[in-house]
Amino acid sequence: MILFCDTSALVKLYIAEAESEALRSLADQADALAVSRIAWAEMMAALARRVREAPADAAAIEQVRERLCVDWPSYLVVEVTQALVEQAGEYADVFALSGYDSVQLATARLLQTASGQAVRFACFDTRLAKAAATLGMTKNVG
Repeated sequence: MILFCDTSALVKLYIAEAESEALRSLADQADALAVSRIAWAEMMAALARRVREAPADAAAIEQVRERLCVDWPSYLVVEVTQALVEQAGEYADVFALSGYDSVQLATARLLQTASGQAVRFACFDTRLAKAAATLGMTKNVG
Protein backbone atom coordinates (compact mmCIF):
# COMPACT_ATOMS: atom_id res chain seq x y z
CA MET A 1 0.00 0.00 0.00
CA ILE A 2 1.17 3.49 -0.85
CA LEU A 3 0.26 6.21 1.62
CA PHE A 4 -0.23 9.53 -0.15
CA CYS A 5 -0.10 12.45 2.26
CA ASP A 6 -1.46 15.85 1.43
CA THR A 7 0.14 18.64 3.42
CA SER A 8 -2.36 18.50 6.28
CA ALA A 9 -1.34 14.88 6.82
CA LEU A 10 2.36 15.53 6.30
CA VAL A 11 2.28 18.16 9.05
CA LYS A 12 0.82 15.57 11.43
CA LEU A 13 3.81 13.30 10.81
CA TYR A 14 6.12 16.01 12.13
CA ILE A 15 4.07 17.91 14.71
CA ALA A 16 2.00 16.24 17.41
CA GLU A 17 -1.64 16.97 16.65
CA ALA A 18 -4.90 15.07 16.82
CA GLU A 19 -4.56 11.91 14.70
CA SER A 20 -0.74 12.14 14.51
CA GLU A 21 -0.16 8.84 16.29
CA ALA A 22 -2.64 6.93 14.10
CA LEU A 23 -1.15 8.49 10.96
CA ARG A 24 2.40 7.56 12.02
CA SER A 25 1.25 3.99 12.56
CA LEU A 26 -0.29 3.94 9.09
CA ALA A 27 2.88 5.40 7.60
CA ASP A 28 4.92 2.64 9.26
CA GLN A 29 2.71 0.04 7.54
CA ALA A 30 2.98 1.59 4.09
CA ASP A 31 5.30 0.28 1.39
CA ALA A 32 5.95 3.87 0.34
CA LEU A 33 5.06 7.35 1.51
CA ALA A 34 4.16 9.65 -1.38
CA VAL A 35 3.68 13.39 -1.67
CA SER A 36 3.13 15.95 -4.38
CA ARG A 37 6.05 18.24 -5.19
CA ILE A 38 3.88 21.17 -3.99
CA ALA A 39 3.81 19.71 -0.47
CA TRP A 40 7.28 21.15 0.13
CA ALA A 41 6.10 24.74 -0.37
CA GLU A 42 2.89 24.15 1.53
CA MET A 43 4.76 22.55 4.42
CA MET A 44 7.28 25.38 4.66
CA ALA A 45 4.41 27.90 4.60
CA ALA A 46 2.60 26.02 7.37
CA LEU A 47 5.75 25.93 9.50
CA ALA A 48 6.43 29.63 8.92
CA ARG A 49 2.86 30.44 9.97
CA ARG A 50 3.32 28.45 13.18
CA VAL A 51 6.46 30.44 14.01
CA ARG A 52 4.61 33.72 13.38
CA GLU A 53 1.72 32.61 15.58
CA ALA A 54 3.89 31.13 18.35
CA PRO A 55 7.40 32.66 18.24
CA ALA A 56 8.41 30.67 21.33
CA ASP A 57 8.16 27.50 19.20
CA ALA A 58 10.71 28.73 16.64
CA ALA A 59 13.49 26.37 17.75
CA ALA A 60 11.19 23.34 17.68
CA ILE A 61 9.89 24.32 14.24
CA GLU A 62 13.46 24.64 12.98
CA GLN A 63 14.06 21.04 14.10
CA VAL A 64 10.96 20.00 12.15
CA ARG A 65 12.34 21.74 9.04
CA GLU A 66 15.63 19.91 9.48
CA ARG A 67 13.86 16.54 9.85
CA LEU A 68 11.81 17.22 6.73
CA CYS A 69 15.00 17.97 4.79
CA VAL A 70 16.47 14.65 5.91
CA ASP A 71 13.29 12.67 5.23
CA TRP A 72 12.27 14.26 1.91
CA PRO A 73 14.59 12.14 -0.31
CA SER A 74 12.97 8.96 1.06
CA TYR A 75 9.50 10.06 -0.07
CA LEU A 76 8.03 9.17 -3.43
CA VAL A 77 7.69 12.72 -4.77
CA VAL A 78 5.28 13.07 -7.68
CA GLU A 79 6.10 15.91 -10.05
CA VAL A 80 3.56 18.49 -11.13
CA THR A 81 3.15 18.51 -14.92
CA GLN A 82 0.87 20.31 -17.35
CA ALA A 83 -1.28 17.18 -17.73
CA LEU A 84 -1.57 16.89 -13.96
CA VAL A 85 -2.67 20.50 -13.48
CA GLU A 86 -5.21 20.11 -16.29
CA GLN A 87 -6.66 17.13 -14.44
CA ALA A 88 -6.55 19.16 -11.24
CA GLY A 89 -8.54 21.89 -12.96
CA GLU A 90 -11.24 19.35 -13.78
CA TYR A 91 -11.25 18.06 -10.21
CA ALA A 92 -11.53 21.61 -8.86
CA ASP A 93 -14.74 21.97 -10.84
CA VAL A 94 -16.21 18.50 -10.29
CA PHE A 95 -15.46 18.29 -6.57
CA ALA A 96 -15.54 22.03 -5.69
CA LEU A 97 -11.93 21.99 -4.44
CA SER A 98 -9.36 24.73 -4.00
CA GLY A 99 -6.49 24.88 -6.47
CA TYR A 100 -3.88 23.18 -4.31
CA ASP A 101 -6.34 20.59 -2.99
CA SER A 102 -7.24 19.68 -6.57
CA VAL A 103 -3.52 19.34 -7.40
CA GLN A 104 -3.08 17.04 -4.38
CA LEU A 105 -6.01 14.92 -5.54
CA ALA A 106 -4.81 14.76 -9.15
CA THR A 107 -1.35 13.78 -7.92
CA ALA A 108 -2.70 10.92 -5.83
CA ARG A 109 -4.94 9.78 -8.69
CA LEU A 110 -1.98 9.76 -11.09
CA LEU A 111 -0.02 7.72 -8.58
CA GLN A 112 -2.94 5.31 -8.18
CA THR A 113 -3.28 4.84 -11.94
CA ALA A 114 0.45 4.62 -12.72
CA SER A 115 1.45 2.34 -9.84
CA GLY A 116 -1.38 -0.16 -10.02
CA GLN A 117 -1.15 -0.38 -6.25
CA ALA A 118 -3.62 0.50 -3.54
CA VAL A 119 -3.27 4.15 -2.59
CA ARG A 120 -4.48 5.37 0.76
CA PHE A 121 -5.14 9.11 0.70
CA ALA A 122 -4.29 10.81 3.98
CA CYS A 123 -5.80 14.24 4.40
CA PHE A 124 -7.82 16.07 7.00
CA ASP A 125 -10.24 17.99 4.80
CA THR A 126 -13.70 16.45 4.52
CA ARG A 127 -14.41 17.53 0.94
CA LEU A 128 -10.99 16.39 -0.29
CA ALA A 129 -11.31 13.04 1.50
CA LYS A 130 -14.73 12.45 -0.07
CA ALA A 131 -13.35 13.25 -3.51
CA ALA A 132 -10.49 10.79 -3.00
CA ALA A 133 -12.95 8.11 -1.90
CA THR A 134 -15.06 8.76 -5.00
CA LEU A 135 -11.94 8.07 -7.08
CA GLY A 136 -11.37 4.77 -5.28
CA MET A 137 -8.75 5.77 -2.76
CA THR A 138 -9.17 4.70 0.84
CA LYS A 139 -9.61 7.61 3.20
CA ASN A 140 -7.20 8.59 5.94
CA VAL A 141 -7.28 7.50 9.54
CA GLY A 142 -9.61 10.26 10.79
